[in-house]
Amino acid sequence: MDQLNQRQIDILEKIPTKEGVSSSDIFKILNQKVSLVTIKRDLDSLVLLKYLERKGKGRATVYEKTILGVLFFPVDAFLYNKVDPDLRNGNSGFNFSLFEEFPNNIFLKEEKDILDNATDNYKEKIKKITPSVQSKELERFIIELSWKSSKIEGNTYTLLDTERLIREGIPAEGHTANETAMVINHKKAFNFIIENLKIIKENGITLNFVEKIHELLTLDLGVSRGIRNGLVGIIGTKYKPLDNKYQIKEALLSLLNLINIVKDPYNKSLITLIGISYIQPFEDGNKRTSRLLCNAMLLSFGCAPLSYRSVDENNYRESILVFYEKNSVIPMKKIFIEQYIFSTQNYLVK
Repeated sequence: MDQLNQRQIDILEKIPTKEGVSSSDIFKILNQKVSLVTIKRDLDSLVLLKYLERKGKGRATVYEKTILGVLFFPVDAFLYNKVDPDLRNGNSGFNFSLFEEFPNNIFLKEEKDILDNATDNYKEKIKKITPSVQSKELERFIIELSWKSSKIEGNTYTLLDTERLIREGIPAEGHTANETAMVINHKKAFNFIIENLKIIKENGITLNFVEKIHELLTLDLGVSRGIRNGLVGIIGTKYKPLDNKYQIKEALLSLLNLINIVKDPYNKSLITLIGISYIQPFEDGNKRTSRLLCNAMLLSFGCAPLSYRSVDENNYRESILVFYEKNSVIPMKKIFIEQYIFSTQNYLVK
C-alpha cells in the first residue's frame, strides 16, 4: 500500500462507509490547523489511490470510502488492541457487502513478486527430494502445524509433546483429553486435504468440504456439526458475528463463491484465512478450519503450506481482531507473507 500521511489516515478513519461526506465537513471533523486546500489535496490523493470515490460536482461533491479504503486502511494491530474493546472505533456488526465487493487481488505487485520468487525457489528445492525425505518432511510439517495451530487456540501441548503424540500415539501427561484430541484432529484434517487436492484444484472448495474439515478438526471435542444457529461470542472484541443460520450460510456461500472465482493461490488462501474466521460459521473451531483450508488452497496449486510455526500467537489474535472490527487486511496480510516465506525456506512438502 502507498504510504499515507497522518491526515490521510485520519480522513479514512473519519469517513463512514457507504456515506458521502463533503470536503468542508471533513475539514470540520478533523479540526486541522491546515487549509481546506490541503485537505482537498489529501482527498485527491486518496481518490487517485481508489481509497475514496468522488461523487457529484461543484458544491454537491462528496467523498465515499471504497472497499479498498476499508481493506487497505493501515492499522497497527498491537496499538489498536491496547485500547479496551468497547472504546475502540471499530465495527460491532457483520459487514454484509464485504465479500460481494471484495477485490480479486489484495496483494501489491511487489508483494506478489516476493511470494512468486519464494514459490519458484521452493519448487526447485522439492524437485530434488527423495520419497523417504518427502515422507519425513511431511510428517515434520504436520507435527509443527498441529502444535502451533493448537497453541494459537490456547492448547498447552509443547512441540515435543506433539511430536510424541503424532509419531507414537502417546498422549502427554498433565493435559486434558480435549487438548490431545485437538492436536490429533489437525493431522486427520490435513491428511484429508492431501487426499483431496485434485478435487480441490478442479472444483474449488464447497460447503460440504468446509463442513468436513470442521468435523475432522472438532472430533471428540463436544462441538456441534454444521452451521450454527445462534449467538457466538469472541473474547477481546465487540464484534458480533451473524446469529441467524440462514444468513450465516448465505455469507459463507458468498465467501466460497469469491474464493473459487479468484485465480491466484495467495489471494485464494488469504481470503479463506480471514473470511471463515470473520463469518464464524461454526459453534467452535472456526480459526482452525480457516488455517487448514488456507493450506488446501496453497497445496492445490503446488505452493508451500503454512505451519504458522514462527508466528507470535498474540500478534495473530490481535491481527484477526483488526479484521473483525476494521475489515483491514493489512496486519493479517503481513503475517501471511512472513509465514509463507518461512515455510518455503524451512519445509520440503511436495
